[in-house]
Amino acid sequence: MRLLFRKKTAQGGHAVRHSPQRVSGCKCRLGVRILAVFALAVLTLSLVPLTAAAANKPLEIYFVDVEGGQSTLFVTPAGQSLLIDTGWNYNAYRDAIRITKAAKLAGIKKIDYVLITHYHQDHVGGVPQLIAKFPVGTFIDHGPNREETAAMNHQYEEYQKAIAGKNHIVVKPGDQLPIKGMDAVVVSADGNIIEQPLPGAGQQNANCEGVTEKASDASENARSVGTVITFGNLRIVDLGDLTWNKELQLMCPVNKVGHADLLVVSHHGLDQSNSPALVHALQPRVAIFDNGAKKGASPSAWDIVKSSPGLQDIWQLHFADAGGSEHNAQDPFIANINEADTGYYLKVTAREDGSFDVFNPRNKFSKEYPAK
Repeated sequence: MRLLFRKKTAQGGHAVRHSPQRVSGCKCRLGVRILAVFALAVLTLSLVPLTAAAANKPLEIYFVDVEGGQSTLFVTPAGQSLLIDTGWNYNAYRDAIRITKAAKLAGIKKIDYVLITHYHQDHVGGVPQLIAKFPVGTFIDHGPNREETAAMNHQYEEYQKAIAGKNHIVVKPGDQLPIKGMDAVVVSADGNIIEQPLPGAGQQNANCEGVTEKASDASENARSVGTVITFGNLRIVDLGDLTWNKELQLMCPVNKVGHADLLVVSHHGLDQSNSPALVHALQPRVAIFDNGAKKGASPSAWDIVKSSPGLQDIWQLHFADAGGSEHNAQDPFIANINEADTGYYLKVTAREDGSFDVFNPRNKFSKEYPAK
């Protein structure tokens, strides 16, 4: 139904019919178009910085001080998190509290994935206490315990009890971890090694020459889950406590891994691991030791890492008492310099172009490593 109104004209008072709805409707459509264009422009302008910010958001890595164990937290630009190992048990929740603090610094409310490299106490012991302190999603490991001792069986039973009802993934070499925002591939697990080199690797490894095997290792160390993490142009290698002979299987006669920008030094820097066939072939730009004051960073292994081609710096969670000044990094590169239970971490902020920086909260020292 169309409503009409009459209006007198100035000329002679004759009535002229108008359709106000038709006229106002035309004006409304024009107004809607203008508003739509304006809204789209505002939305586009507002999204540009957000999109750029998301694209430039870094990968954050926290090397938590668990006093000679391991616990490394990765938080991706996609907001997902991976914790490699959980430190020790007991100690009045010390390690769980430190992990929780790192998670809160990273701005996450849940750890999506916890990867247990192997079942030694300094890597898996903290699981029950962590679960009690902070939400955890899925656990990743290499499967059953292979070190059949009373102590190890008890440790494994405690772990199994703690993760009962949780999501659980058993990995094998070649598997991709389901972490959004970075690529993480398993290169060792349960004593097995990847059969084929990773993309870009596979070259003959001259560093194998003269490197011989050590005594066979039947412990859980040799079963460690090792991962290679790629974030844009940046590559990170973390092999847990993988021991010498397994390193040779991974790197000789051909290098199946390739190069690394950042090396999480194997086995806290003990000389049961860290063969030159591994370390020198990886050619890390930066090496980080998950050591304690009285554990790890042994002088012979430290020398192998220090002499690696292309190495720029060593960073350590602790000053290694046994090493003295000759086998420790300089003070600014060490998170904890005495035996006091200070608990300082190291933080890496990495960008997709391959650049990254390392920050020491003890002294607020930071160093940037530019993209290659």
